[in-house]
Amino acid sequence: MIPPTCCRTLLRACGALAALALANFWAAVPAPAQPYPVRPVRIVVPLSGGGGVVRLARLFGQHYYAQWGQPFIVDNRPGAGGSIGIEIVARAPPDGYTLLVSSSTLVTNAAVRESRYDPVRDFQAVSRLTANPYIVVTAPGLPVASVRDLIALAKAKPGALTFASAGAGSVLHLGGELFCALSGTQMTHVPYKGVAEGYPAVASGQISWILGSPISALPLIKAGRLKAIAVTSLTRSKWLPDLPTVAESGVPGYEVNAWFGLFAPAGTLPAVVERLYAEAARALRDPEVVRRMEVEATEVIGNTPREFAPEVRREFDKWRTLVRQVGLKL
Repeated sequence: MIPPTCCRTLLRACGALAALALANFWAAVPAPAQPYPVRPVRIVVPLSGGGGVVRLARLFGQHYYAQWGQPFIVDNRPGAGGSIGIEIVARAPPDGYTLLVSSSTLVTNAAVRESRYDPVRDFQAVSRLTANPYIVVTAPGLPVASVRDLIALAKAKPGALTFASAGAGSVLHLGGELFCALSGTQMTHVPYKGVAEGYPAVASGQISWILGSPISALPLIKAGRLKAIAVTSLTRSKWLPDLPTVAESGVPGYEVNAWFGLFAPAGTLPAVVERLYAEAARALRDPEVVRRMEVEATEVIGNTPREFAPEVRREFDKWRTLVRQVGLKL
C-alpha cells in the first residue's frame, strides 16, 4: 500500500507534467493574426502626378483612418519625373504598410526611361480609383474646328504645327506622339514644366494645341481663351457630350485617359489587398466623394485588383510599343 504522502507527491508531479504539456501545446498553436493595420501606414505620392493625386491620396488616407483608427500618412516624393517615389514603394516590404497612389506616371515613366522598377512585376494593383479623358484644346486663332481640320492642316504643313506637354515623357507628351503616329502627321513637341505653363503658350498662339485636363482646361475654354475640339476617351464624356472623341473624328483606336490608382508592393498578402480594395470601393460610393469628382468632370471607378492589374499591363505595353515605334529618346 502506497503511503498517503507518496500519493499526494505523485499527484502533484502528474499535475505539473500535465500543465507543462498543455503549455507546450498552446505554444505550438499559431497565434491568431492581428487584423491589418496595427500601426501607421505610409501612402507615397510621386508629385509628377500633380495636385489631383495628392488630394486623392489624402481623401483615402482620411477614410482609412476613420475606419481602422490607424494614421495613413501621405508622403509627397518629387524627383525624376515621379520615379523616386515609385521606387520607394517597389523596394518596400510587402506588408501593406507602404502604399502608392499614382497617376499613369507609373507606366509612362517606365515606358520612356531606364527605370529601376517594373510597373507590372514590382507592384500589386489594388484599384483604379478615378479616371477622366483629356480635352484636345487649340489656340483660338488656329484655323481648325475639328480633329479632321487639325490633321489636314498638319499634313499641309509638316512639322509646322506644335503641341505642348507637361514635360518630356509625360502622358501628355506620349498622347501627342500617339496622335501623330495614328493620324500619319508630323508635329513638333514642345515640353513645359507643367500644363500651367503650357496653357498660356497655346492661348497666345505660340503653340498649336495641348491635351488639357477638364478641371484646369474647362474654365479657360468657357472664357474663350482655349478652343476645345475633341475628348480623348473612346466614348464621349457625359460632362462634355457635345464634344466628339478623337477616335470618331478620324483617328480610330486613339484613347488616352488620366487615371489615379492605388498600389501595394508585389507579394502583399491577398487578404490585405482585398481589405484595402473593399474599403476604397466603399469610399468611392460616398455621395460626397462622387459629387466632388463630378465637379472636376472625373469618373469614380473603384474596380477590383483582378480588373485593374491587366489594365496596367495593357497600358504599359501600349506606351512601350509606341516609344519603340517612333524611336522616342529623352
